[in-house]
Amino acid sequence: MSLPRFSAWAVPGIPEVQAGDDLAALILDAIAAQAATEADLALADGDILVIASKIVAKAEGRLVPATDREKAISDDTVRVVAERVTPHGTTRIVETRQGLIMAAAGIDMSNVPDGYALRLPEDPDASARTLCATLRQRLGIDLGIIVTDTFGRPWRVGQTDVAIGAAGLQLTDDMRGGVDANGRSLHATIAVLADEIAGAADLVKGKTGGLPVAIVRGLARLIAPVDAPGARSLVRSLEDDMFRFGSAEAYQLGYDTARAELAGKTPAPQDEKQRN
Repeated sequence: MSLPRFSAWAVPGIPEVQAGDDLAALILDAIAAQAATEADLALADGDILVIASKIVAKAEGRLVPATDREKAISDDTVRVVAERVTPHGTTRIVETRQGLIMAAAGIDMSNVPDGYALRLPEDPDASARTLCATLRQRLGIDLGIIVTDTFGRPWRVGQTDVAIGAAGLQLTDDMRGGVDANGRSLHATIAVLADEIAGAADLVKGKTGGLPVAIVRGLARLIAPVDAPGARSLVRSLEDDMFRFGSAEAYQLGYDTARAELAGKTPAPQDEKQRN
């Protein structure tokens, strides 16, 4: 019996990325150099390239002066989800224009030149599609692309990498309607494969080793057309987000809803008032 397995390894040798760089060429050159000593590490049909969003954003010219960081956070914020004052300042958890819920709108000052901050790619899915189409055309193979960034989780300590952009890849495994190993029906299980791959790849990329790209092999069954749904499709709609309100807002909405139902009216959605 052949057991499922996959492998992942980092790609060394990618230089500091500058605005306007041909990112596909930089990645291919680094992979070719690696394969020159280990031939089996060359890109192959069915491979998945996992790429840190930082180098995508740098190539797209998304650096801003550090002095403009707060303005950039405000510019990239659709709504403020939560704020907390800490000894290091005020942390803002916001919804970004890309639809992501992130601290500081994902604008970061780590692994960037001194005096600068880095915004997220304008459209991570579009960036992934361009890279995917370019690499498929140059190499003549089918591969997938995941663009990653680091997320905290509300109910877990620390951070993990997740997919914020994707192309050429099946992103989820919807098991609803199936059965488990004991024959019980599955009603809610949707495995987010793209995030699982992003987290696995980060084990070899890391945050401090200057290794922003990894190759994942063994999951060719997930390869899809370049224009398959991207990572934006993984974002919950407001209607499906059970935690979009703080406790005070949720209490008020429940109170307003009950009062409106008694009066035979429908209350206006509250979260629209939070949008900029």
